[in-house]
Amino acid sequence: MSQIIINVEAQKDEPNGYDILNRAIFYVSRMISSQKERDFSNSNYNDIKRVYSIWVCMNMPENSLEHIHLVKDSIVNSHAWKGKLDLVNIVMIGLAKELPKHEEKYELHRLLGALLSQNLTANEKLDIIGNEYAIPMEKDFREDVSIMCNLSQKIKETGIETGIEMGKREMIIKMYNKGYTAAQIADVAEMDEKKIKDIIKNAELLTV
Repeated sequence: MSQIIINVEAQKDEPNGYDILNRAIFYVSRMISSQKERDFSNSNYNDIKRVYSIWVCMNMPENSLEHIHLVKDSIVNSHAWKGKLDLVNIVMIGLAKELPKHEEKYELHRLLGALLSQNLTANEKLDIIGNEYAIPMEKDFREDVSIMCNLSQKIKETGIETGIEMGKREMIIKMYNKGYTAAQIADVAEMDEKKIKDIIKNAELLTV
């Protein structure tokens, strides 16, 4: 029996603050070292389990799939060193913004893209997963997909509402700075005058 340790990470996009591959290397290194005194002890290094760090990055320019692992380059002659080169594995999966067509090359990307999409409805996701991939549509699975869709939609709606609210606040402050009274702003914005005054007051406190 072969035992492996798998770590899966999902990213909404490729981060700008650091190189994602460096983070993946850190993760597999930690997964190897953490086995000491847990999966093997003393000098029993032959008991080290193979590790995989799998990264799914969304909103990428194109679909991609890379397996990053150890290789041996013989510089001077060649010696059959004992040991396993397959202990450390990094798998980088890039998902494009648009769902790829149903073809063998992009089977994995279409499945993951459909499951993680914020644009497809629960029924559209289940149709792709069930009909194209013949994955059993059990009740628990359907409920999980529905929950995922409702959560992503709520996050999306909350973001839109927050943006609208921020836009209104900026408009109110600009009008006030140009000399409009709270009553005039309330009339234009179709909001309660007291709320307009509270927004102006809070803005003044922030600038103090």
